[in-house]
Order: sequence, then structure tokens, then C-alpha cells
Amino acid sequence: MIETNLGQVTFITTGKLDANAQDTNGLYPFFTCGEENLTINTAAFDTEAVLLAGNGNFSVKYYKGKFNAYQRTYVIEPNIVDGKWLYYLVMHHIAKITAGARGSTIKYLRIGDITDCSVNLVSLTHQKRIVAKIEELFSELDNGIAALKTAREQLKVYRQAVLKHAFEGKLTAKWREENADKLESPEQLLERIQQEREARYQQQLEEWKAEEKAWEANGKEGKKPGRPAKPTRIAQATDEDLPELPVGWVWIEYVGICEQIRNGISAKPSGDSGDKIFRISAVRAMEFNLDDIRYLQDPEGQYHDYFLSKGDLVFTRYNGTRDYVGVCAEYKGDGTHLYPDKLIQTRIGVASVLPSYLEKAINSGGSRKFMEKRIRTTAGQSGISGSDVKQMPVPICCRDEQAIIELNLERQLSNIKAIGEEIEAGLSRSETLRQSILKKAFSGQLVSQDPNDEPASELLARIQAEREAIKTKNTKKARKAK
Repeated sequence: MIETNLGQVTFITTGKLDANAQDTNGLYPFFTCGEENLTINTAAFDTEAVLLAGNGNFSVKYYKGKFNAYQRTYVIEPNIVDGKWLYYLVMHHIAKITAGARGSTIKYLRIGDITDCSVNLVSLTHQKRIVAKIEELFSELDNGIAALKTAREQLKVYRQAVLKHAFEGKLTAKWREENADKLESPEQLLERIQQEREARYQQQLEEWKAEEKAWEANGKEGKKPGRPAKPTRIAQATDEDLPELPVGWVWIEYVGICEQIRNGISAKPSGDSGDKIFRISAVRAMEFNLDDIRYLQDPEGQYHDYFLSKGDLVFTRYNGTRDYVGVCAEYKGDGTHLYPDKLIQTRIGVASVLPSYLEKAINSGGSRKFMEKRIRTTAGQSGISGSDVKQMPVPICCRDEQAIIELNLERQLSNIKAIGEEIEAGLSRSETLRQSILKKAFSGQLVSQDPNDEPASELLARIQAEREAIKTKNTKKARKAK
């Protein structure tokens, strides 16, 4: 083993295609296509090489054959060293190579960052032994990773099945058999909910009258209290695509059980103090990240009506990722959080409908399918409107059954989450193990040395001689060209 650098054991060039051919994330691909889609005339390279993205994510790829590379891709060709050994060597040293990357928005490499990277050179036969052992261990590791990823997908399917069964009434079928006397007809259920909404409205009216009286007594200072809106008549949802519900259940339009549905604040957050306001990314299906916040300066308190209350269900109104649009999560914070205009706050106005039950119902089954059909995409952003949320069908059953469903789902989803976290931890450990294998490989701990191998110093001398021969040949060509 002898210390040298990558510049001594490789030939490094850059791609020849348009450097502006970047993707939407500002990253540049390595090459255009494989040999089957290229001819001798169109392929810029026909060689074995390690391809290193010179900016963005600095990904590394091994390729052998015809290819075209972009200008911001470094093509690293081996000079009398094993190509696969060079590939794993670059992978191992990538953190050291990219440590000196420049640029603010998108980091980029200069050729010196690669050529100056110090490496340990070993004999060609030892290089091949290292490659064989790495690929043996990586194959076993990849099999384990594939199994973990399969388990992750199966877990997603199982989770969806649990939710589907819950809101088709299958989870509580036995309970309904044993409690038939507690069940109501859809008409009775709707009438009772309507009465609760009316009672809540009367309560809001009394509160408003008291607030208005206090406002007048204080000389009408500040914002005048707004009169509560009269609740709409609760209506059954009539979408033909909705699945059939069991006895005692009914599909209703979401607006009928809400006392408030509104978009958030359009004011721009700034600074690191003030009122907490959520980022859009804080809301995911059945997950609310209370720490995903920015700050809004509001010394006059003009936005204090937009503080969320515990039990509010908050929807994503816009997002670049379609799967995140129209999903909701229950707010369980302390009431000190505002929300931006790309989120929609909803507040349930019916005591017999549990927000935690609704949160799970809305993110699955017929409710979710309805919302997915309403998503519209403009200029790369997908979105829904407040009207879509209002018209969304939700499955409602009696409060006792809701509580049982919520309890069962909380337990099952908690177990599913724990298993999912174990899978993700396993995948993370796999990546750590991959790096550990590379570290051992290039520190002489993975395979033993063979005293019969060519000394690394002799190999380095041959590499340098080859480099000098090519340099001399190129010089002669240049002179003839003149």
C-alpha cells in the first residue's frame, strides 16, 4: 500500500453536453442513455469510467460503454487501476472530495477537489479481491434492504386496510350487534346533529351579544365582534361513488358539522420571535408537527382571531406534492399557533362528533377519494378550495361507536408506526453498514494482503510511466497540428 492521490491514478475530463440542461431541482444528470440508444457518431464517450456529478447532490455512478455526459459531470477514467475498485474508492472518499465545494445556492466542485484527494494505492490483484469482497457483502446488504422496503410497502397496504375497514363499519360490526338498541336511523342521527348545531349557534349568539356589549361599554375600541353565521341545514352526501355504510351510519357533507371553515394568513413571516405560525409542511395526513413553525410580527394583534384551538382540523390547501393536498391533521397544541393561507382551518360545532375520529375518516376511504378528485394543478402547484372541503362527504355514526373506532385505531396505528420506525431504523443502519464496509475496504481491514502481489510502488511507477507516455504522445500531435 502506498499513498498517492486520485489525480495520479485517473484521467479526469468533463462532459460535453449543454451545462444548462438541468432538472427542476437545479441538478444535472450524469449521462443521456445507454449503448442501445447511441451510435459511434453520437456517443461522446466509449470507455469505463466513474461519473461524479460536479454539483448539487454529488452522486457517484459507475458506467462502462457508450454515453454522453453533461459539462458539469466529471468523467473519471482509471489509469491502470481496476474500474470498480476506483468506483468504490470514490464513493468512500466522496465526503472528503466534496468538503471544499464552493457556491451558495448550489454547491459545485472544481477538478482540483478530485485530483488532490489522497488515496492509498494497492496492487491490481488486491484491488480485485477488495472489489469481490465488497460486492459479496453489498449483495447480502441489498437483499436485506430489499426485504425491509418490501415490508415497508406491505405495512402501508395494511395501514390503509385497517382504516378502510374502520370506516366501512367492519371494525365495530360485533359492537353494533351487541348494542342494537343504541343505534339510530340516518334520519334520527341527522336530526340530532342538527339540534346540536342549533344549540351551539344559540350559545355563540349569547357569547357574541356579551362581547358586543363589552365592546360598546369600552367606547367601541378595537375590532367590533362579528356576529356568528347561522348554521346551514345538514345534508346527506349523494356522491354515487361512496361505499355503502352499515346500519346506523350516514354520509353527510362536512360543512354541516363545522362552525368555521377558513383560509389562513397571507402576511409574510419574518424574524425569530413574535407569534408562532406554522409552515405548510407542518400538516400531513393525521400528523401535525407543532415544531414546524416560523414567526409573524403582529404587535397590534390583528391576526389573533386566527389562533388555532385544540381539536381544530387543519387541511393543506396547496402543495407541490399532490399526495399532501387536501389531507388534514388534528391540532392538539396550546392555542398559541397561527396558520398560513395555504392551510385551511375547520372547527367542529357538534359535540357528538369527535375530531379525532373525523381526522382519520377524512384521510381515508370515500372522503379521501372525493378530495383527490377535486385536486387541481396549476403552475406546478396542486390545490383544493374551501368549497371542496365544505362539500366533502364524511361517514358519521353514533358517538359511542366513534369512540370505540378511535380507541381501536389509535392502538393499531400506534403499533404500525412503531414497526415503521423499526424498518426505517433498519434502513438507516444498512447505509451506515455500507459506509463501514467501504471504510474497512480502503483501510486494509476487509481482505488480507498477498505477499506475492506486485508491490504498490511498482504499480504507481507503471501508472506514472503511462501518464508520461500519453503526455509525450499528445505533445507530438499538437506539434504536427501546427
